[in-house]
Amino acid sequence: MFEGSIVAIVTPFKDGKIDKRRLSELIEFHISEGTSAILPCGCTGEAATLTHQEQKYMIKLVIDIVNGRVPVIAGTGSNSTEEALALTISAKDAGADGALLITPYYNKPTPEGQYLHYEKIAKAVDIPIILYNVPSRTGISMLPQTVARLSKIDNIVAIKEASGSIDQVNAIINLCDIIVLSGDDALTLPMMVLGAKGVISVAANVAPKHMAMIVKNFLDGNLEESRKIHFNLFPLFGALFYETNPIPVKTALGMMGKINPQLRLPLCEMRKENAGKLRRVLTDVGILS
Repeated sequence: MFEGSIVAIVTPFKDGKIDKRRLSELIEFHISEGTSAILPCGCTGEAATLTHQEQKYMIKLVIDIVNGRVPVIAGTGSNSTEEALALTISAKDAGADGALLITPYYNKPTPEGQYLHYEKIAKAVDIPIILYNVPSRTGISMLPQTVARLSKIDNIVAIKEASGSIDQVNAIINLCDIIVLSGDDALTLPMMVLGAKGVISVAANVAPKHMAMIVKNFLDGNLEESRKIHFNLFPLFGALFYETNPIPVKTALGMMGKINPQLRLPLCEMRKENAGKLRRVLTDVGILS
């Protein structure tokens, strides 16, 4: 279940509310293009600006639309252990196949605090859990030794590693038997060489078939084809971070006619010069004609 190209799907809005029709169309797009699993309410899904009621609604909506065709992994993290626990219980009750929990942000817990946070949730909710290490968002990184400790808990099965450090990935894979998923599209292929099993992807929102094929070709032993697709998409990986994620990816999906690229404050419309550069990259890699 935790292998391949997993899309960290955007949350489409219409008039400030979740756009069910566009969300449904996006999910059908992903399933038809070979995306391995759908992950709502991650950073790319603007979970930080969704109310808890909206987050629960979004997760249940995705589960209902997917209807068992691919796994659904719910973003249920918080910097409050009790909030993360409540969201994870709700996701399990809604039928999610797994939960992604970001390391607690802002309050910057010690390694022991991180361990106790995840341990409490994992032992209280019988659902497969993916750890999520993204220090650029949270202000703190999870040590490989902490990951190794947590991997001994039966239902902590994977980590989305988005530190940008190949050394970190190498240390985790050497220390423990946990599934590693790239949290950085540009590092997916290098991380898979070390033993990662796929990616939780931003770029898959706009190039689902290509991201799926990078992973599939590598796992099938066709490294050269995987490299070819990786290098073709490489400019896109950078372009999707011209501004804070998910501003560029929502802008790109708007250019593709997939969504109305509305964002919630404090995120705002992409600057025109950056949007122009993004459009050129989308054209160069073949996403826009």
